[in-house]
Amino acid sequence: MTVHVIKLPDIGEGVADAEVVEWMVAVGDLVKEDQLLAAVMTDKATVEIPSPVSGRVVMLGADIGERIAVGGDLISVDTEVTSGKSDAGQAAASPAPQPAAQAPIAAPAAPKPSVAAATSASPSSVAAVAPSGKAPLAAPAVRDRARMLGIDLAQVPATGPEGHVTHEDLDRYLSAGNISARPSERPRQPERDDLVDVKVVGLRRQISAAMAESSRRVAHFAYVEEIDVTEVEKLRASLNADDHGHTKLTLLPFLMRATVRAVRDFPQINAHFDDERDTIQRHSAVHIGVATQTDAGLMVPVVRHAETRDLWDCASEVKRLAHAARAGRALREELTGSTITISSLGALGGIAATPIINRPEVAIIGVNRQVIRPVWQENQFVPRKMMNLSSSFDHRVIDGYDAAAFIQRLKALLEQPALMFM
Repeated sequence: MTVHVIKLPDIGEGVADAEVVEWMVAVGDLVKEDQLLAAVMTDKATVEIPSPVSGRVVMLGADIGERIAVGGDLISVDTEVTSGKSDAGQAAASPAPQPAAQAPIAAPAAPKPSVAAATSASPSSVAAVAPSGKAPLAAPAVRDRARMLGIDLAQVPATGPEGHVTHEDLDRYLSAGNISARPSERPRQPERDDLVDVKVVGLRRQISAAMAESSRRVAHFAYVEEIDVTEVEKLRASLNADDHGHTKLTLLPFLMRATVRAVRDFPQINAHFDDERDTIQRHSAVHIGVATQTDAGLMVPVVRHAETRDLWDCASEVKRLAHAARAGRALREELTGSTITISSLGALGGIAATPIINRPEVAIIGVNRQVIRPVWQENQFVPRKMMNLSSSFDHRVIDGYDAAAFIQRLKALLEQPALMFM
């Protein structure tokens, strides 16, 4: 047996280790060169590791959720084995040598039906599955969703590019009744308490650690202000009606534009606080993180140099980054380096929130839902579109007065949108 030890490669500048979030092979499996072996995660980016050799898996270097150092043993492969599931399997598959003088050979017994034949004979079985010994192809977000649903990706017919399983393939697989409801969705028997342990790994564990650390180390305080967005919404609708092939504008690009203008007067808001060195780093560039919900969990892709972008450029970049994050294709550098974050739950935004700061930033702007309400203007009530901004600040370095003044500046820019372009 010739064992080839595959090391965890250097998967990014400054990366010292990575967490194993999925094994795509098991001990005893045959693998081919370039076949995917595992998915590992670091700094919210998931990387799939291919095999540089062919052979049989003899050792996995870690359990799901464990970390492996760069250069550490990821997996071991016996490169002398090129067919069969195991050495024993190879011996069983090879006919024994016959002596020179052979006895009369009895009629062969009828062969047992193979698993493949049995599968194809069953009208209720899945129509197409991944080839034996080859892991199914899928983006990390699809793998995470399949894992949460308890779906074996090898059983899902793939229609994506180059045989990738897509979210739509999972939807069709579920709608065809190929899998029962998840344990949490099954009807429970009276007087039973069915418990399901879900190990916190991958992105969910990173989110958990980051939120807990921010809550523990940052002196959060919240400031909520009401904004009249009637005029900016009129402007948005007018610009979208004059369609020249641009990405449709939401309120977010206007809020990004207003943030860029406001931090000119409040540079202490667009900053990082290194509390280990007691240093505040103020940034001239405005790199806006946009909190984005994905199937794998919350990600914060970063629109870099928002100060150089117009409304449509901001909208296009947000759309591109959100799509990449939800498809599991966002690069590490697209998920790090923000100087201030905007968080919005859209129609689910509620009337107020207390968002947690994305360390080492010192501020986060939370967008709540819009409502039409009567507002007293010029001796009468008039219908206006109103929206709250629920923002949090790091009170260690941002005084309450400065935080309030910053939000009031945002309020003025959004309520009189012409000011954003002067």
